[in-house]
Amino acid sequence: MKYFTPNDSYINQSKRMVIITGPNMGGKSTYMRQIALIVLLAKIGSFVPADSACIGKLDRIFTRIGAADDLAGGQSTFMMEMIESAAILAASTKHSLVIMDEIGRGTSTYDGLSLAWAISHHLLNKNQALTLFSTHYFELTKIANEHQSVKMFT
Repeated sequence: MKYFTPNDSYINQSKRMVIITGPNMGGKSTYMRQIALIVLLAKIGSFVPADSACIGKLDRIFTRIGAADDLAGGQSTFMMEMIESAAILAASTKHSLVIMDEIGRGTSTYDGLSLAWAISHHLLNKNQALTLFSTHYFELTKIANEHQSVKMFT
């Protein structure tokens, strides 16, 4: 009995951003968490559940996944998303792995799209971090046409 469908992931400095689209419950977040977990397991010298893995030099793993808030501190889910995204933009480097899951979903469509577009461009052009970026904003797929270092997964 098979409980897990194996899949491949190739991300490096020549293809440093993967934009992942697809329906709700389609496995986008699971795929990204899997990659982050495999990288972490490899870096601590643990068993890696893969036929093979070649993981280069990484300084840190940054994630922005899930919906969290700090109601006691007066922080909405959207505000927490922006605070965490700002911290990732400020601290990630070209040797970082960045996982961004549906940025901008906590606001209006056009505001969310603008945030996702700006954050993805900053990670791609300034930080140059190795990035997995899931989104429901189909307009972000145009980034792959503009930049050779971006690939699409659907």
